Amino acid sequence: MTKRTGHPTIKGLPEELRPRERLIKKGADSLSEIELLAILLGTGTQRVSAVELSSQLMGHYKTLRSLMDATVEELIEFDGVGTAKACQIKAALEFAKRLRGFTGDVRLTIKSPRDAAELFIEKLRYEDRECFVALLLNTKNQVIAMEDVSKGTLNSSAVHPRELFRRAIKKSAAAIILAHNHPSGDAKPSKDDLEVTKRLCEAGRIIGISVLDHIVTGDKDYTSMKTAGLM
Repeated sequence: MTKRTGHPTIKGLPEELRPRERLIKKGADSLSEIELLAILLGTGTQRVSAVELSSQLMGHYKTLRSLMDATVEELIEFDGVGTAKACQIKAALEFAKRLRGFTGDVRLTIKSPRDAAELFIEKLRYEDRECFVALLLNTKNQVIAMEDVSKGTLNSSAVHPRELFRRAIKKSAAAIILAHNHPSGDAKPSKDDLEVTKRLCEAGRIIGISVLDHIVTGDKDYTSMKTAGLM
């Protein structure tokens, strides 16, 4: 793509359309992905604003997962995205990807399947392979840790009870909540999912660590096997 000179800024937009002003007044969670990306870009080109440029990027990549997979070389092919902006995009998305753990002494308490699902969705939404993770809980259903158990192929992941419960025992967990993603985006549990869940629940009963739920995540949705009566 041919680069152009001149960089109109977000300030050139009407105030009610400026992402930064909207963020200040209404909070970051009120902005669309296009608006958030526009703030990262800051400027556009002689022909398009930063919002229009971010719209082009999201229109091409469709999802944040696809945008995250784009290389710097691919991003700079877009008119208005130089090396610096491409690196800003990659760094911001990587930062979000790493923001998964729990810090400080205050522990989260899981009170419902939704509480757990929100943590799992955030962790797994960018994965393009089926990943199996476990939330380790104490006797008060407070989160001790989130453990990566396995990362498989596109359609399956190998889950060994020995590996899963070894980690739970090591951290003195009283209960666990299981989760894995479906890269297809469909959060409906498969027959294999049900069989794995049954096997892990049986192992948990023998060891004395309760398996409270198994959550399957899709793009923005999830299924709680406990709520669905599947375990």
